[in-house]
Amino acid sequence: MTLRYATLLAVTALAAPFAVCAADIAVPDPLQVAPGQKLVLDVRGVGVQIYVCSALAADASRFEWHFKAPEAELYEGDGRKVGKHYAGPTWESNDGSKVVGAVKAHQDDARGAAIPWLLLNAKSTQGAGMFGKVDAIQRLATEGGLAPKDGCGAAQLGQELRVPYQAVYRFFSAD
Repeated sequence: MTLRYATLLAVTALAAPFAVCAADIAVPDPLQVAPGQKLVLDVRGVGVQIYVCSALAADASRFEWHFKAPEAELYEGDGRKVGKHYAGPTWESNDGSKVVGAVKAHQDDARGAAIPWLLLNAKSTQGAGMFGKVDAIQRLATEGGLAPKDGCGAAQLGQELRVPYQAVYRFFSAD
């Protein structure tokens, strides 16, 4: 079985039980959007967090997995694909509009089993579509995506690892 096929199976398995209702998510205070922001889109991201095995800057004889980029598809509640998420971090809609975010606040997963929840400000937007007027983004209800604690050594230097994850992404606008 190829690594790509194994990743696809893992992502599919993660997506199947994911049934978090946006209304059921208790958003911590540090991740709340500014007053006046209105929810314009609520989607589920399903994909991978990509890590690269690298030597530590402080000690080149030690190695660890370093985050490279996300790679995910974005789905509305009815299962319709509406866009993608990739390095930047960037979210791109099927209508061609884009938003690039900058992390404003984060909160570690309470179970220590998933990537952190985030609040991001829009650093830039492009296009007149669904992401064209986004001011803030929340990443909530994360599942998976953490880099492994081991498996990165001199023999793996430069290798990429794709760790399945999913999250709820909420997009807000003041307009």
